[in-house]
Amino acid sequence: MNLHLFNDVSSAGFLDGLEAPRAQALRAMSDWTRSFLMRDHADLGRDGNVCPFTSMGARMDTLRFGVSSAAPEDIPLIRTELLDIFAQFEAIPHPRKMGIYRAIMVAFPNCSGAEGIAALSKVQKSLRFFSFRKARMIGLFHPDADAPGLWNPKFRPLRSPIPIIALRSLVVQDAAFVLRHPLLAPAYLANFPLAGTRQLAERMLQRS
Repeated sequence: MNLHLFNDVSSAGFLDGLEAPRAQALRAMSDWTRSFLMRDHADLGRDGNVCPFTSMGARMDTLRFGVSSAAPEDIPLIRTELLDIFAQFEAIPHPRKMGIYRAIMVAFPNCSGAEGIAALSKVQKSLRFFSFRKARMIGLFHPDADAPGLWNPKFRPLRSPIPIIALRSLVVQDAAFVLRHPLLAPAYLANFPLAGTRQLAERMLQRS
C-alpha cells in the first residue's frame, strides 16, 4: 500500500495530482485529524488533544496516511493490506526514543455501509492479539462508532467521517483498554511487565 506523509497531504496542491476518490478520502481524513484528533475536546474527560500521537507525529513527520479500495467482500485483501502496514510502520524513521509517536491511518471509503464496517471490524479484531504481541495498537474508527471514551463514557472518540483503521504504538497507559479486553493482558504484560502491572492495579482500584 502506498502511504503519504500527513504533512504532504495537508500541503497546498498535493491532492490535485491524485485521482478524485483517493484525494477525497485523504482530504476527509486530514481535515478530521486536524479538527478533531489534534484538538482538545470539552467532553474528553482529561486535558490535552484527543489523540496526542497524531499531534506529535505531525511535528516529527512520523504520521502516515493511506487509502484502500477494498470493498466489504474483500476481507482477504483488507487483512493483507493491514499486515502490510505493520511492516511499513517499522520502517518509519523517527528520532531516537521517540518511536511511540509513529502512526498510520488507512481510509476505507468503499466500506462505509454496515457490511463494510462489519468486514473491517472482523479483520481488526482478528489482529488485536497479533498487534499487542508486536507492541502495537490497532483501532477502527467510523461514523457510528459507539465505543465509550476511557475518561468519559459519554464521549465517542472513535467516530470519524469515513471508516479508518489506525495503527500506533502500544503504550503502558493502554491498561484501561486491556481491562475491557482481558484476553489481551498477557501480551500487554509481556511488553510492560512491571509498569503494566502497576497500571492495571491502579485502574482496577479506580473502578472499585
